[in-house]
Order: sequence, then structure tokens, then C-alpha cells
Amino acid sequence: MSWRRYVLFAVVLSGLSIAFAKEKKPPAPSCSLNFIILRDESGKPVRNAAVVLHPVEGDGKQEKGGLELKTNSDGEASYDGVPYGKLRVQVLAPGFQTFGEDYDVSQPTLAVTVRLKRPTGQYSIYDDHPEQKKLDPATNPR
Repeated sequence: MSWRRYVLFAVVLSGLSIAFAKEKKPPAPSCSLNFIILRDESGKPVRNAAVVLHPVEGDGKQEKGGLELKTNSDGEASYDGVPYGKLRVQVLAPGFQTFGEDYDVSQPTLAVTVRLKRPTGQYSIYDDHPEQKKLDPATNPR
């Protein structure tokens, strides 16, 4: 029975030595992202806004997958461990225009402040636009 223990000990020892002999790769650099989402007109925080993160390929195409964060009552959301590279950020909140922009993540921390605007009214050719009449030479001959 004792020779089996020696064999088992030798197998475990060789397995451990192989595991420790492998070179450990340094971890890929990553970033800590911090978002603050505010109302453009008042500067007050936007609660429960969706902050959507998508990695972007070299040709500008959005990769599959992604991550969605929600802002807290102070309009803040954060995420640690984002790998360096291009990142597409979209912010969506009911009653506000959608925000979208690409960022180059290349430093240990990145702080992004987004000011969301209210949607503007649709432009209609059937509405009266007095400011346009001043500029239109057909309706304003000299």
C-alpha cells in the first residue's frame, strides 16, 4: 500500500510543478467607467436611464453582445473591467432624446457626463414658419 502513496504523491507533485512552471500572462489592461447622466435644461440627475455598452470592431461595426447599466437616483452608473479599445455608449431614458457616441478606452479610468435633451417637435411643411419667410427669396422680393 505504501508504494501506491508514493506514486500518487509523485503524480500530484509533477502536476503541480507543471501548473506552476507555465508562464502567467499579465492581465489585459482594463478600464473603470463612470457615467453621470443629467437633464440638459436643469442639470438634475436622470434616474433609471439605460446606459448600453457595446464593443466596436476596427471597421466601426458593433460587436455582438454588450452590457446594460441602470443609473441610480443620483444619475450615476459605473462598471469596472472594461477592456481597452473602442466602445459604443448609448443612453436611453423615457422622455429624452437617445444619446450615442463612440469612445476610445485607453486609460485606467474614464468619466463620461451625458446631458440628455428633451425631444424637439417635428418639422412640418404645413405649419407656419415666419422665420423661413424672411429667408425665402420667392416670398420676399427685393
